[in-house]
Amino acid sequence: MSALAQPLAASLVQSVDWLAVAPPTVAAVVGLAVLVADLFVGGRRKALLGWASVAGLAAALLLLLPLLDGDRATFCLTGDTRACSYVADPFTLVIQFLVLGGALVAALLSVTALKDADRGLPEGEYWFLLLSSAAGAALLPASRDLATLIVALEVASLPAFALVGLRHGDRRSSEAALKFFLSSVTATAVSLMGISFVYASTGTLYLNRIADRVQDVDGQLTTLVHTGVVLTLVGFAFKTAAVPFHFWVPDTYVGAPLPIAAYLSVVGKAVGFSGLILVTVVALPSYADVWGPALAALAALTMTAGNAGALRQRATRAYSAVRLLAWSSVGQAGYLLVPIVAAAYSDDPERSIGSTVAYALMYAAVNLGAFAVAALVGRTKPRNRLADYRGLYASRPLTALLLAFFLLCLAGLPPGIIGLFAKVTVFSAAVDAGLGWLAVIMAVNVVVALYYYLQWTALLFRAVPEGEPRRHPAPVPLTAAIAVTAVLAVALSGAPQLVLRFADTGLF
Repeated sequence: MSALAQPLAASLVQSVDWLAVAPPTVAAVVGLAVLVADLFVGGRRKALLGWASVAGLAAALLLLLPLLDGDRATFCLTGDTRACSYVADPFTLVIQFLVLGGALVAALLSVTALKDADRGLPEGEYWFLLLSSAAGAALLPASRDLATLIVALEVASLPAFALVGLRHGDRRSSEAALKFFLSSVTATAVSLMGISFVYASTGTLYLNRIADRVQDVDGQLTTLVHTGVVLTLVGFAFKTAAVPFHFWVPDTYVGAPLPIAAYLSVVGKAVGFSGLILVTVVALPSYADVWGPALAALAALTMTAGNAGALRQRATRAYSAVRLLAWSSVGQAGYLLVPIVAAAYSDDPERSIGSTVAYALMYAAVNLGAFAVAALVGRTKPRNRLADYRGLYASRPLTALLLAFFLLCLAGLPPGIIGLFAKVTVFSAAVDAGLGWLAVIMAVNVVVALYYYLQWTALLFRAVPEGEPRRHPAPVPLTAAIAVTAVLAVALSGAPQLVLRFADTGLF
């Protein structure tokens, strides 16, 4: 090797901090192991694949603990520790906790769903796709260059398309997967074009370098950068189900297996919002005058359209409970956008982002709990109508009380204290940033949402007209999923400072 080639080769060799990358790596490795094991495991022993996946996600969660002692970075440019592709900072760890925890609850729900499907869902492929998507979702918040960000986004998304359409012979499932896939691919293509514009203008893919260089872009390239910023936002707006990129949500949630609908409602949103935060607040803070108004309009439209869609659901319509949760998740996405908008106008953008993360943690716990109860009811009433929940308290008192608690948290009413505090935190972020008009729209939508949340809650305690209700035993994995989300939601309502401190201290 020549003397010139040796230093060049040395500059390309990077040490890898394996502990920093362990959480997404473990999820990916377990996914591959489960796929290979599926070739050699048959019959009833396939249930072991599910428990191995649950154990893998739990191990990935535990590997977050050693990372709490300080920031870690790896895959960095030689001689520049600020230009790194992977950073494990507080923001990364909180989002990875949300993503892997959400995937773990979805996995618990899936153990029961696969058993009930009676080989209607291929188990090996199912667990491989779920773990692969979780690995991509855990990688995304740690990504600090646009190339890694897009790769992580697609690794999280592509398996999700397959999971939605994995049920053989189900027309709704196939239609939902096709709609989800086509709309997502279009949004990704537009976003990639935007990223190419940003790269052409700045000459770098690293987020912190983009933030430095984009301020000094030649005047002739200003329009190109503005266009790139707007187009880049499109892909992440789709992932967050922001209006008008939300049309895939109701049909996808209904067509997908219920655990996957729960997964998309929480993990899918975490992917979209973390990517949106990294692109806007970290990479393009100097272009807040472009993305701030755009996201403000999206936030107002999203919360309004989401609540309007939820109000239109009729109790006797098939799958109306799942559709209501789908439209509710669109409305909640609007609330989650508000602090990101506030970051564009605030002197302390980190605090605003902390409000989004605090709200996301609350939403994840209670929304997964609501989906877990819906999965339990759906075992005996597969059409999952709102009317099927009438009198649930008579047959399952504890389950009905927990669902009522989850719905009250989403509504922001006591005893759902964490939901109330999280909404107040988001509202305060908007007011502090001078976005009074957006705070008013949010307040009106919160009041509107009370109607359908309380209407569903009231159904749980009404008399059952057909006589004595029948009780069916709940499977252990499903019971565990409900218990985990209930404990977390109750604990956060009892000690909301565990989450709300993010809104005060910031995350970056």
